[in-house]
Amino acid sequence: MKEQMTDHAPAVVTTAHAAPAPAEPLLDDVSIAVLSPGHPGVRPRWELATLADGLRMLSVRADGVPVELRLSVPLGDAAGYWHPKGGWRRTLVADWEGLSRVCLVDGPAAGCLYEHSGATLLTFAAADPVPETTVRFGVSEENDIHVVHLSLPASTEPHRLLLVPRAPSVAAAMRPLRTWFAAAHPPMPVPDTARLPVYSTWYAFNQDVTAEAVEAQAGPAAELGCGVLILDDGWQLFGNGRGYAGCGDWRPDPAKFPDLAGHVARVRERGLRYLLWVAPLLLGPEADCHDRWASSAPAPATVPGAHVLDPRLPEVRRHVVGLCVSLVREYGVDGLKLDFLDEAAVYAADGGGDVGRAMTELLTEVRRALESVRPGLLLELRQPYVGPGMAPFGNMLRSFDCPADATANRVRTLDTSLLAVGGAVHSDMVMWSRSAPVEAVARQLIGALHAVPQISVRLDATPPEQLSAVRFWLGRWHRHRELLLDGRVEPGRPDELYPLVVAARGDECLVSVHADRVVELDFSAYRSFHLVNGSDRDRLMVEVTGGGGRVAARVHGPDGRMMDDPLTLLPEGPRPLAVPRGGLVSLVLTEGPR
Repeated sequence: MKEQMTDHAPAVVTTAHAAPAPAEPLLDDVSIAVLSPGHPGVRPRWELATLADGLRMLSVRADGVPVELRLSVPLGDAAGYWHPKGGWRRTLVADWEGLSRVCLVDGPAAGCLYEHSGATLLTFAAADPVPETTVRFGVSEENDIHVVHLSLPASTEPHRLLLVPRAPSVAAAMRPLRTWFAAAHPPMPVPDTARLPVYSTWYAFNQDVTAEAVEAQAGPAAELGCGVLILDDGWQLFGNGRGYAGCGDWRPDPAKFPDLAGHVARVRERGLRYLLWVAPLLLGPEADCHDRWASSAPAPATVPGAHVLDPRLPEVRRHVVGLCVSLVREYGVDGLKLDFLDEAAVYAADGGGDVGRAMTELLTEVRRALESVRPGLLLELRQPYVGPGMAPFGNMLRSFDCPADATANRVRTLDTSLLAVGGAVHSDMVMWSRSAPVEAVARQLIGALHAVPQISVRLDATPPEQLSAVRFWLGRWHRHRELLLDGRVEPGRPDELYPLVVAARGDECLVSVHADRVVELDFSAYRSFHLVNGSDRDRLMVEVTGGGGRVAARVHGPDGRMMDDPLTLLPEGPRPLAVPRGGLVSLVLTEGPR
């Protein structure tokens, strides 16, 4: 018998060794069993209702005791299992290995099992994304099935689980879930500035940041197409050394920012909105306020040097709200980057109350208080707390850190988008070295293409040819913003890391290509195509369908330079197109087949 040890739980045996329970048919080929662990006298009752868009709502009543929901489905041609905290583990795992603990600020309870065709076999999401929930999942070797076991806390209300019938792809299965969550948890308003490219100081400066250096980036960032600047970690007193032992006071370092309010005003005069980074739940021993708050932060953080303020304490919630309001009001910023909210999960399952409920109360008050002093407020949230339950509390949903990794930026932004409700999904900040070829710069920007791009390099020291690539790709992103952010996106299978991403809106289609794949050009469906070459080849393979015809073609290199291309006719069938790596070809149908 195999087992897994974790930092938070004893050995996990296979689900075949769990207490037996009879399974019943639920939906498609999915079966269900419902238990009340530790309460043998309680018999949970469940029912399944049909909602809009074909969704199903599973409701389970269990008389106020904990519930375990067991879902199972035959393996069939299963290829992978996607869930919001999966990271790079998106193929099938054994049931003794699959374990995820979630709450409001640490990823939602949701998942999708899919087969090699891309079609889904099982898609679910907890309708209430707040409570602490344990999810076990994986292949049952003994029973030739894939299982998902959800352990839910006691509740006087019914436990509710959303289920999606079989869909042609993971992305298609997630769309009705997003629609439902948007109605159930109305998202925070998204001003247009939340949908503009961002300049961030983090990778460019880390904590070695000053007002003068930031202001030197503001003008070039605005000229290149950025609309927002984020001052990240390092502005605050004791913000040195890459650790978090100085967190807690949240006062400007006078050596770096002698007049933070004046600095913010000067940056805003250049046309940029301004956000300030803060990790309001972290408390370090070097902070002047440490002794005052130490008893309210008993648990060490998972990041080095700090403890975590317990959000279940009313005085902590009042403190955090007051801190956020004072930062916005005193320094004139347009909003905050709220970081390390997931650290609150260190208090999960300790018997002191539900962390998700406390964070809901805290963030509701933070938003209310901030909106009262700053209309058009911007709030950035970072994975893993960008699920649907956080939709009311942030309008810039940033994917997780992946410095200089264009592949990870593509994968993580698309993963985030699958269950993002309301807010604009942002990339991690793109970065590169000054010696990088222009194609490498273009690759970084292409990796962020299907989200709002953030950049973090020292623009005043960037070579001209690299700036040309930034200017071109941010310009193209602006031109196609509605298509990229609001269009229907089909990225393909999660386990393949989304090598061919299609975004369509109206009669226009943009395809970003990141591997040696064939792109279908169906001119009966779309009049214009934009093909982005994110691969390592200087050509793209296409297959024309829908009749083909005469086209107007424009080919750009990675720095935006026009390339010679005599292409005027695209008949049906396969053919290569000469497009340099890091470049783009736009094709517009001018005349159909004769």
